[in-house]
Amino acid sequence: MIKSEIAFMIDHTVLGPTTVKSDVERVCEEAQEYGFSAVCIDPVFVSLASRLLQESDVSVATVIGFPHGSHKRESKGFEAQIAVEDGADELDMVANLSALLDKDYHTVARDISAVTDVARKSTRDIVVKVILEMGLLTTEAKRAGCIIAQGSGADMVKTSTGFGPSGAEIEDIKLMRELVADEVGIKAAGGIGNYDQAMAMIEAGATRIGASSSVEIVMGAPDSSD
Repeated sequence: MIKSEIAFMIDHTVLGPTTVKSDVERVCEEAQEYGFSAVCIDPVFVSLASRLLQESDVSVATVIGFPHGSHKRESKGFEAQIAVEDGADELDMVANLSALLDKDYHTVARDISAVTDVARKSTRDIVVKVILEMGLLTTEAKRAGCIIAQGSGADMVKTSTGFGPSGAEIEDIKLMRELVADEVGIKAAGGIGNYDQAMAMIEAGATRIGASSSVEIVMGAPDSSD
């Protein structure tokens, strides 16, 4: 996979409590330079990123219920609505992990639907990714999470916030690909720092890569298919 091809599969990410305006400006500039699919930034920076990227093909992604997923569903819905109004194109929401582990699947579904409902009511095509934080879940909970996310209208399932006990794992990607329909994407995120790691995730079934080391990943890719 050449530089331009893998770049278009990457969400160039900067998240966390020490992120400042200049960090967001940098990732937006790099996203346009390298042709990344999206930038993924904290909700407080959505308006800024939307303004910086308005003349480009780069999407603006932000996080909802981040990083633990323990917000009430009403809060997640409101947060999603504000993000869309601020210009977000993609919403990476953290599922209610406690409910998932408790096998309270009705609550899990309603939690996700609070965000997918906002997306579907928008006049724009909003992508919803459900973060399952696979490193915290049992195999049963992983399977249930994927099935519920798809049934609740998610466009993608995602492996990790990047703040959990582990990042993207090949076996989790394979499990996700086995469980969701072909039209549901899989975002591998957490600990992906180079081209070889990114390619391993893609070969396992990932359709999107979330990374803060996006430039390093692209620079490790060949310039052409020769």
